[in-house]
Amino acid sequence: MRAADFLVSAVVVLFLVVAGAYSAYALWDNSQVYAAADNVQAELLQFKPKAGADNGASFEELLGINPDVCAWVTLDNTAIDYPVVQGEDNFTYVNTDVYGDFSLAGSIFLDVNCDKNFTDPYSLLYGHHMEESKMFGDLYKDAEFFAENTTGELILPDRTYDLQTFACLLVPSSESAIFQPQRWDSDLQGLYTFAQENALNLNTETLAAMKAAGDDAQVLALSTCSTEFTDARTILLAWMIPSASDS
Repeated sequence: MRAADFLVSAVVVLFLVVAGAYSAYALWDNSQVYAAADNVQAELLQFKPKAGADNGASFEELLGINPDVCAWVTLDNTAIDYPVVQGEDNFTYVNTDVYGDFSLAGSIFLDVNCDKNFTDPYSLLYGHHMEESKMFGDLYKDAEFFAENTTGELILPDRTYDLQTFACLLVPSSESAIFQPQRWDSDLQGLYTFAQENALNLNTETLAAMKAAGDDAQVLALSTCSTEFTDARTILLAWMIPSASDS
């Protein structure tokens, strides 16, 4: 009996040691993922283009790092401040950083069905939802924060757009109104209706102004994973307004 008790105790102790070691490794590995994301962003911020006439030279440096870079997106009062890439397909940059290295954090990337020059009425960006405000971890569903933080910027090699957020939605990854960009190539009215009917948060004044802008209006969608249900996605929609700094 004593031998059996000793064996059971030894197995329990061994299990606890292994479990503890695995937990420590998991914490370390998780911290490395976030540290890597931090390091990449910190390095790239020095290459962030400035809105206005001097865009081109800064973009030349970014394109020297990676020719797939097509824009830089910023949402004010968040940690979202990243270059945007577009790969050969929508898996290229899921686990690849802007330098082309493997990274669980991936990159912020433009849907492969969208025009790289952002000439489409509707453009869609993807980013991982990470803790500590990494990547698209700051996409916001909170109603108060949504109401008080509505601005951002999309900088391209030849022009800049001011961003005015107007809707936040929670949708499944199969939602064609969001994840089939070509659906809105000729008319955004259906997207406006979808946003009105399904938004968690909605800025009605901005939406009305977009409708008044007619065919010239453009929408930028930002998508990230969410935990409310299987394949849930948080979507933030923003009006792309040509910046006065380009005139």
